[in-house]
Amino acid sequence: MTYDALRRGRASLPGHAYHITIATAGRKPIFTDMTCARLAIDTLRQSDDAQRGKTIAWALMPDHLHWLLTLGETVSLARIVHRFKGRSARRINRHLKRSGTLWQRAYHDHTIREDEDLKSTARYIVANPLRAGLVERIGDYPHWDAAWI
Repeated sequence: MTYDALRRGRASLPGHAYHITIATAGRKPIFTDMTCARLAIDTLRQSDDAQRGKTIAWALMPDHLHWLLTLGETVSLARIVHRFKGRSARRINRHLKRSGTLWQRAYHDHTIREDEDLKSTARYIVANPLRAGLVERIGDYPHWDAAWI
């Protein structure tokens, strides 16, 4: 089965924005470890550096990632997520001196349609630590960023 076939109806439209949610295997709170969190964030940034897409906003929670990105011209949505998951898992597993699955196999994606507000979606993403009760002010949470809000 190809990664594009994981969910019927999934589309990869270059230039379109997507809200991706990726959870850790068993919802383990891997990213309470600061080094694990920084490795995942660095891998996320490398995806932009390789021009596979353009990250608009993200929030790395203890057991999942919310990622808002605009898809590049040369790679499918499934491929960009697969690369992120594989590369981040290898780096984090090496740090933890372990092997095995880091991320759940599937992920959730939502295409941001023309009538939806990209800025509202970005604000929703970066406010996740507040809603989860992890901090009282978003500025106190270390694992998020946004190009603009």
